[in-house]
Amino acid sequence: MNADFEELYQQVILDHSKRPRNFGTLEGPAVHVDGDNPSCGDEIHLHVRFGTEGQVEDLRFTGVGCAISQASASLMTLKLKGKSKQEARELLEAFTDVVTLGEHEAPKMLGDLRLLSGVRKFPQRVKCAMLAWRAFEQAMQEASTGPVSTEKSAPHCS
Repeated sequence: MNADFEELYQQVILDHSKRPRNFGTLEGPAVHVDGDNPSCGDEIHLHVRFGTEGQVEDLRFTGVGCAISQASASLMTLKLKGKSKQEARELLEAFTDVVTLGEHEAPKMLGDLRLLSGVRKFPQRVKCAMLAWRAFEQAMQEASTGPVSTEKSAPHCS
């Protein structure tokens, strides 16, 4: 990682962890998923309101955790709000591939989320970065099939 990238990474992560966007709960009907990372104590409580076509109308989160988990959740909510079900699924898959596989350069569609690509070098940090995304994945499943387990480990992160 070059020095400019590291500086930008630190600035964005610290900004989103100290001043998370879309922090709070949603009023009215919404899917609520609780996610936790028992290995480090991170917790995410995600509230998602889906539209009639499955689009992400609104989403918010609360929780506690390290800078990476909070920043990832904040960046995720900014990126997913207003997306169609298909767009949301594509973003989820792209982010998962970038932080777990690292086989290719992060796609531009991820925007600032690309800055989290470096966590793949640190398996424990991958779990932190993926926590909110796993909760969102579960919220999408719950919205279409009913409740699912909140325990799902990130691939390649044993």
